[in-house]
Amino acid sequence: MAFDGLFTKAMTSELQQLVTGRISKVHQPNQLELLLHIRAQGKNHKLLISIHPSYSRIHLTNTANVNPSEPPMFCMLLRKHIEGGVITGVDQHGSDRLIILRIRARNEIGDEIERELHVEMMGRHSNIILVDTERDMILDSLKHLPPSVNSYRTILPGQDYVFPPSQDKQDPFAADADFGGLTDKEIVSRFAGFSPVTAKELNYRLERNPDGAAAFLSDFNAPQPAGYYVEQNGKSYFSATELTHLGQDNMRFDNLSELLDRIYYAKAERDRVKQQAGDLERWLQNEIAKLKLKLKKLQKEQDQAKKRDQLQLNGELIMANLHTIKKGMKQAEVVNYYNEETVTITLDPRKTPIENSQKYYSRYQKAKTAVVKTHEQIEKTEEDIRYFELLMQQVQQAGLSDIEEIREELAEQGYMKAQKSKKKKKPQKPNVEHYVSSTGIPISVGKNNKQNDYVTFKVASKSDTWLHTKDIPGSHVIIHSQEPDEDTILEAASIAAYFSKARESASVPVDYTEVRQVKKPSGAKPGFVIYFEQKTVYVTPDEDLVLKLKK
Repeated sequence: MAFDGLFTKAMTSELQQLVTGRISKVHQPNQLELLLHIRAQGKNHKLLISIHPSYSRIHLTNTANVNPSEPPMFCMLLRKHIEGGVITGVDQHGSDRLIILRIRARNEIGDEIERELHVEMMGRHSNIILVDTERDMILDSLKHLPPSVNSYRTILPGQDYVFPPSQDKQDPFAADADFGGLTDKEIVSRFAGFSPVTAKELNYRLERNPDGAAAFLSDFNAPQPAGYYVEQNGKSYFSATELTHLGQDNMRFDNLSELLDRIYYAKAERDRVKQQAGDLERWLQNEIAKLKLKLKKLQKEQDQAKKRDQLQLNGELIMANLHTIKKGMKQAEVVNYYNEETVTITLDPRKTPIENSQKYYSRYQKAKTAVVKTHEQIEKTEEDIRYFELLMQQVQQAGLSDIEEIREELAEQGYMKAQKSKKKKKPQKPNVEHYVSSTGIPISVGKNNKQNDYVTFKVASKSDTWLHTKDIPGSHVIIHSQEPDEDTILEAASIAAYFSKARESASVPVDYTEVRQVKKPSGAKPGFVIYFEQKTVYVTPDEDLVLKLKK
């Protein structure tokens, strides 16, 4: 990644469209993010600010966010000071990863006030700080930093605001900036705003054109910068200039916000889900481990019980040789009349031959009953393992709202206690995701068992097309069309493969059939169905396609 000072400069240019815009709403989806709704130049914008240690950033976004029912204290403070305010400037501090939103608002009695929202994007030191510009004083911040932690900068309400320490580096945009003959490390250490990736790109271009620095820097100074993204050797790189040293497969985006939405949305969403569902994931892992251990024990018991035929044979052979077996004998050697081999049978010397025979018959009957019961328990245990593994896959691909529905399902099935809530929730319909194929046909997707049952048996028409990965845990996908075209079927199949356990696989088999051919067996667990008259297509999950088709 490369949200360095140069990228921050480019983002500052892109955010100039917010100047003169009015902040209509302030939300804090979680402890690391802010979302400002801004009306500017006749358009509605959503400005996302994150101080995540790995994903710190600021950009416009089109993605939906789930907000808590009760706003946190910092959110309430921002609503008091900047909601309804007008953005008068968006500036970068030097070449640092620090963007300042200058805001003119009014206080409770209607007097005009000036506020600044400082967005510091510095990895684990990232922060959002609200500053009273008249007194140059911190009103509050998303993260507090007492003197015991940092004697140079105290970030607490009421303290004077101090900028992060300057690194005393040269301005790369200065007329006398000279990059000639410098190594990548020397560029990073000498000039402000460079990360190793951008330094390497500059040197790569200078090797081919000694006068190429101006053109390189102009991309970061453009009024409407484009974004570039490359994945190489499992790592992701992005910039506001094409990263030619990483090859020719740069993915181009019309603007930086679109670029960051594409890169970070899935990662940040997964991180948010992990925070909310870490306990649920651990619980499922423990349950699966316990069930697999139980299954091993049951299979061992079944193997032992399968030896019952020898018990029956021993009883028969004792009865057939009553004339040679006497009470007091500890064992008897008799001929097995099925294969003419000699068999040694252990006897209880305290019992008569007939009692020994009856003992073997009795053990045979118990073993016979045990096999049936063990077989039933094995089937039930295997079913539970499949169910919990399906839930695990759903948790690993879930959004925040999906997690709550999975918890509710486990409580309804009696596996977990229902979470107590102060407020009584009204019954709500499952929130399924919607997509539109390239030919304009609506597609619905269930991402957990509640949604799967709802989308298949409540939303879909009998003539709609139903899709699911073949013999692989995954989502129910509905094409809302009686006769979908081939492109729509393949796109819907790609969505089904993406929201399945085979997300990282290639050539995934996906079955499809009419909804009328999908049945739910009596007493089956949520999400479980059987289906008939299916056809199968093979697709490779494509995240870009899924994001492109999302409604």
